[in-house]
Amino acid sequence: MKKVTSKKILAAISICIAVVCFLCYYYFFSSMTTKEDSIFVYIDDDDNIDSVYAKLEPIASSHAISGFKVLVKYSSYSDNIRTGRYEIEKGNGAFTVFRKLKNGLQSSVNLTIPSVRTIDKLVGSIAKKMMMDSVMLYDALADSAICAKYGYTPQTIMCMFIPNTYELYWNISIDKFLDKMDKESKKFWDFERTQKAKAMNLTKEEVITMASIVDEETANDQEKPMIAGMYYNRLKAGMPLQADPTIKYALKDFSIKRIYHNMLTVKSPYNTYKNIGLPPGPIRIPTVAGIDAVLNHVHHNYLYMCAKEDFSGTHNFAETYEEHLKNAAKYSEALNNKGIK
Repeated sequence: MKKVTSKKILAAISICIAVVCFLCYYYFFSSMTTKEDSIFVYIDDDDNIDSVYAKLEPIASSHAISGFKVLVKYSSYSDNIRTGRYEIEKGNGAFTVFRKLKNGLQSSVNLTIPSVRTIDKLVGSIAKKMMMDSVMLYDALADSAICAKYGYTPQTIMCMFIPNTYELYWNISIDKFLDKMDKESKKFWDFERTQKAKAMNLTKEEVITMASIVDEETANDQEKPMIAGMYYNRLKAGMPLQADPTIKYALKDFSIKRIYHNMLTVKSPYNTYKNIGLPPGPIRIPTVAGIDAVLNHVHHNYLYMCAKEDFSGTHNFAETYEEHLKNAAKYSEALNNKGIK
């Protein structure tokens, strides 16, 4: 009789243990989401524990949320919420997700620096992908002291941003972000590129400024070294660059399709028709192809260029002003025939 009773007790205990194990697995270790692809949860400065729950509930099963809340209850997480971008993979249970959020084990973001014309466009693009406040980032890039820390001015700070893709944490601070961009810029300017700039007697900022003009002139990467060679010839000769894209930048009107003579008198340090030499800074963040086109420019004797009349996006080049006037007349006639004003 005692043996039967003992067996029943052991069986009951085994069942209880099995139930407890099942419940533990069910609430804490079974997959929080049934989605095949990873889901990312973004926790920012404004979040409290209730908003964290609100972000998890749409993607999680009810039992997993219950398990997560139990773990929160018996921890200090609600008082120490850490910002970040957290990946919830299929198979991650409440315990795994809780551990990620509590310990700040976030996933990185691939941020692409775009080739854009203005600081506000750059800031807007970054703010869409990162936790940074766009106004604070804009103010930092307009701050002379902050720019000087990295060796730039507000007019040249865009030179620090090389348009590549970088792996960053979503909640990176503005200071650390700028430190990262400075580090990546220095890495980009390796020995070979630095020596090529020195051979041209140009600073890195001047190379990038010229590259920004070249990029604005054409999207054709094959022609960029030719255009760069032409502008470099004018620069060496002490001639005004007379780059139409700088007029658009000076007027802050990038919708202009045709530059007229009255536009060339705009008072601006970026007006390369009135001012000799390069403008005080880039008129866009140039592409890597544009920068390398300047460093590897074609050596020729051309001093003039004009867009081809076939609207191919390429140019006719000329050594003499007389030849240039003929090319300009053909292009002007093509514009008139197209009704482009």
